[in-house]
Amino acid sequence: MAGIQGRTKRWQRILPWIVSISALVYVFGYATDWGRLVEATRQANLPLFVLVTSLDKLVFFFVWAWLQAEALNRLVTPVPRRTVLSIRAGSELFRAISNPLADAAFLLGISRLTGGRLDAVVTVALVPFVTHLIILLLQLSVTLPFLPGGIEGNEIVVTAAIVGWAVMGAIVLGLRFAPAGRMPGVARALAWLERVSIRQLMPFLVWFAFLAVFDVVIQGVATRTFGTPIPWITLAGRVPLLYLALAIPSVGNFGVREFTWAELYADFGDRDALIAYAFATNAIFLAWNVLIGVFFLRRAIALVTEVRRTRKSGEPVPEPMLHDALDG
Repeated sequence: MAGIQGRTKRWQRILPWIVSISALVYVFGYATDWGRLVEATRQANLPLFVLVTSLDKLVFFFVWAWLQAEALNRLVTPVPRRTVLSIRAGSELFRAISNPLADAAFLLGISRLTGGRLDAVVTVALVPFVTHLIILLLQLSVTLPFLPGGIEGNEIVVTAAIVGWAVMGAIVLGLRFAPAGRMPGVARALAWLERVSIRQLMPFLVWFAFLAVFDVVIQGVATRTFGTPIPWITLAGRVPLLYLALAIPSVGNFGVREFTWAELYADFGDRDALIAYAFATNAIFLAWNVLIGVFFLRRAIALVTEVRRTRKSGEPVPEPMLHDALDG
């Protein structure tokens, strides 16, 4: 069992690098005309792009951290919201390198903040994922009838909506009927579901709906700085597919974002301009991850030191059962 766990841990560390490097080699080695990519970047309104994309990152960071603090306060135990923000900010420094390390640092920080309460870790990990997934699926379903080309021209959106709802239904049924006693992760999720009602999740659904609208507006403005005026309804209908793709383990979403964005919106802009936009977005997000983490450097050092100490002592380090693409 220990050997299997060790191999799993190694794959968790290596897989994001394999995915990102492979995707980047394909995108920039075979699917891109470098001259056109550089030209697309030169012609872009870079000051406006940096401003809008930075606003995108900061709004999502602060709202996400606030929602995680609210989840703890509403569903588990009163905690200082400022401390949750600090823990979240410190973990951002490691998100520039590794999502698993950042997740471990954040969840371990939350565990220490709440006195080691397991329900606190489960709540922080599951509330954002569950509510965001619901909003993504609703976004897919609501926008589908209005997309250019109709259902016939958007088979990928239809497929994603059907599969998404089916998977969510299967997860709910699986949690209800799975042998929870033999599966600790399932047991924790089931215990959490039994004590949380849809009514308690409504504020989080509303906030993620707001973020969905904000995201479409901000990305619509940002893409236009690169000369790719993607129709607003098309952005709304296909952005959820981007976030589903970004759930694939990668390093800073590099490679995955460029490939997915170019494929999703190939009919609405020059491919090299689309790739240039996606790569520049990743670069801005990476820079902000580092800046936020450095601003909270003392917290970041404390978090990673605690992660290393916990691992050396043989204690389990909390890990999310599910990782949200926006959680980064």
